[in-house]
Amino acid sequence: MRVLITAGGSGIGHAMAQAYDAAGWDVSITDVDADALAACPSTWTCHRADAANETAMADVFAGLRAGGLDVLCANAGIAGPTAQVEDVALADWQRCVSVNLEGAFLAAKYAAPIMKARGAGAMVFTSSTAGIYGYPNRAPYAAAKWAIIGLMKTLAMELGPFGIRANAICPGAVTGPRMDGVMDREAVAKGMTRDQVYAGYAAGTSMRSFVSAQDIADMALFLGSNGAKMVSGQVIAVDGHTENPDPKL
Repeated sequence: MRVLITAGGSGIGHAMAQAYDAAGWDVSITDVDADALAACPSTWTCHRADAANETAMADVFAGLRAGGLDVLCANAGIAGPTAQVEDVALADWQRCVSVNLEGAFLAAKYAAPIMKARGAGAMVFTSSTAGIYGYPNRAPYAAAKWAIIGLMKTLAMELGPFGIRANAICPGAVTGPRMDGVMDREAVAKGMTRDQVYAGYAAGTSMRSFVSAQDIADMALFLGSNGAKMVSGQVIAVDGHTENPDPKL
C-alpha cells in the first residue's frame, strides 16, 4: 500500500507520514525544505517539490504511476498574512491561496488518473476549522480552506464511481511552530499578549485544549484505511470542538 503526503517533511504532514509508516505503508512525501527531507527516514521516498508548482508535481506523480497510489494526503499549506483585509497585499493573498488551494488541486489532478487505473483510492485533504467558520484577520487562509472543502466534496462526487473516496480534515489549533507564529501575529494585530491569545484559543474549545499533529495523523490514517471504505465527502473536524473561532477574553 502506497501513500503520498505533500508537505511531509515537518509538522502535520510528517506526523501523517510517521503514522502510515508505522502501519506498514510505503511512504512517499514532498516538501520544499531540503534539510527536513534529508532528516526523514531512508525508507521514505522524498521529493523536493513546491506543491503549487505544476511541473514539479507532475514529475512527482509520474514516478508513482508504475507502483500505483492508494492514498493521497494533500496537506501542503501556509498560514498566510495576519491582517485586516484592507491591509492584505494582493501578492500575499495570491501566495497563500496558491499553496493551500492550488497545491491541493494539483495533487488531486495528478493522483486521480493513477487511482482510476486501479479502481480504488482515497484522497485526504487538510482543510482547517477556518474552512468551517469565518476567521477574522486571516482572510486569504480562510478563503483557501473553505475552497478546499468545495473541491473535496466535488471530487467525492466526481471520483466516487471509480472507487475513489475524498474527505477533508479540519484541524483546530495545533501545537507547533506554525501555530506559535500565528499567535504571535494575532497578539500584535489584536493588541493582546500572546498568553491571552493562547488562552482564548483553548477557551474556545469544549475540550479546553489545543490538538497535536498526532491527533490529525491518526484521523488521516483512518480515512485512508479500509475501515473508512464507505466514508466519503465528509468534513471532519479534529479540534476539540471549536466553539469560538475568534479568541477573545
